[in-house]
Amino acid sequence: MRKIAVALLVCAVTLVKTAGAQVKPGDTIDARNSSAIKDLVSPGTYMAASKGMRMHIVAPQRVDWPPPYQDATEKYSSQVHLSEDHRTLVGYVAGQPFPLLDPNDPYVATKIMWNSSFRPIGTDDADLRFFDCEVVPQNPGGKQGVLNYTQLGHLAAYSSLGRTEVEPLPADPDFKQSGVWWRAGVYPVIAPAEGKGSGGIRFRYWDPNRADDTWAYLSQSRRVRRINEVILSSSPGLTTWDADHAGGFNAKPQEYNYKFLGERQMLACAHAAHSPEQVCDSDGGATACPEDWEMRRQWMVEVTPRPERIQGILQSKTVVYVDAEMWFSPYMDSYDQRGELWKTQIYLMTVRDRPVPDAKVAIYPFKRQFNLAAASIDLQTSVSTSCYLPGRETPERECWYINMGAVNKDFISTDAMVKAGH
Repeated sequence: MRKIAVALLVCAVTLVKTAGAQVKPGDTIDARNSSAIKDLVSPGTYMAASKGMRMHIVAPQRVDWPPPYQDATEKYSSQVHLSEDHRTLVGYVAGQPFPLLDPNDPYVATKIMWNSSFRPIGTDDADLRFFDCEVVPQNPGGKQGVLNYTQLGHLAAYSSLGRTEVEPLPADPDFKQSGVWWRAGVYPVIAPAEGKGSGGIRFRYWDPNRADDTWAYLSQSRRVRRINEVILSSSPGLTTWDADHAGGFNAKPQEYNYKFLGERQMLACAHAAHSPEQVCDSDGGATACPEDWEMRRQWMVEVTPRPERIQGILQSKTVVYVDAEMWFSPYMDSYDQRGELWKTQIYLMTVRDRPVPDAKVAIYPFKRQFNLAAASIDLQTSVSTSCYLPGRETPERECWYINMGAVNKDFISTDAMVKAGH
C-alpha cells in the first residue's frame, strides 16, 4: 500500500508539472497552437489567441513598486481595516490597504479589489495625452477593416486620497469638504470630425452611499448633460468599451459583491517590448501583437452588482484577474444576463523608467508601470476596440505623464471641458 501511495504521489506531481509546463520561454503562441494556453489565460483571452493574437512566451521578471508607494504601504497599512458591513475602508491614508492577504479570509475578495482600487500604477495624477482607438471586426489571418477611428486629447485623472509623490500629500485638503475620492476626464475628441470637441468627466465620492457624478459635453449641441450611472457599464455608440470596465474594473467598489475564485500561475503581458504598439496583422487588428507574455501569479475574483444598490447593469458578472505584484488586471471577462461570455478586456503592460524609449520629459527616477495598449472585444459579435497608448497617428509620442503634477482639480471640470471643446 505504501508503494502504491508513493506511486500515486509521483503521478500527481508529474501531472501538476506537466500542466504547468504547457508553454516555456521561447515558445510562440498563435491560432494553430493556442490550445496550449487554454488554462493559462481567461476564457476571453484564449478566444482572442485562437483568433490570431500572437504571443511570445518569455521568462517572468519581478515587478517592484515605486519606492514612495512602498513607503506609504509600510507606514499606513497596519491601521487599515474593513468597515462593519465589510464594504469600505476604515483608516486608509495611502499605499496598499492590505499587503498581507489570507486566501482563507472570508473577505479576501473584497480586500483584493480594494488593493486593485489603490494600485501602484498611478496614485496622485495622470495625464494620458493623445491616444487613439480603432473599432475593427476580428478577422483571423485576414485584412484589417476599420469601422471607426477615434483620437482623444487627454484622459486625465486626479486623486484626492492616497497620494504618494506630488503635493499635497497624502491627501488633498479639499477631500474633507468635497468628499471627492478622484476625478477623471476624457476630452476633447479630436477625431472623428462629427464628435470633435466632445468629452466627459466623472467624479467618484468616498461616501459608499453616494453615486458617481458624470457629465458629458456634446460639441454638436454645445451642451453639458448629466449621465446616469448605469450607462457607464454600457458601450456608447461605435465602441466596445464602457467606463466601468476600462483600465481594469473601474465601477464604484461598494456597489458590488465579490467572490474569491482562487489564485493561479497564468500568462500575462507585464513587460511589453514595443512602444508604440503594433497592430496585430493576424487577427485583423483586433489586438496589438506580437507581444511578450510571461507566467505570473494572479488573484481571481468574481464581481456581481448588488441589486439593492444598482440595477440595470448589462453584465451579470465580471471575472477579474489581478496580478499579485502589479495589482493591475492583465485581462477580465464579462458575462451577459444569460450568463454567457460576452466581452473581454486585454491590457499590455510594461515596467520601466519612461513610457517610450526616446522620452524627453516623462522620465522617472525609478521604474513604474505603463499601459501601452488595450483591447475590448465583444466576443458575441467579434468586434474589437483596440487602443494604442501612445497613439500611432498622434503628434504626442511620450503620452503618459504619471504623478508629475500634469493635471489638477481645475483641469477636470465642466468649465475646462467646455472651453477645450470650443
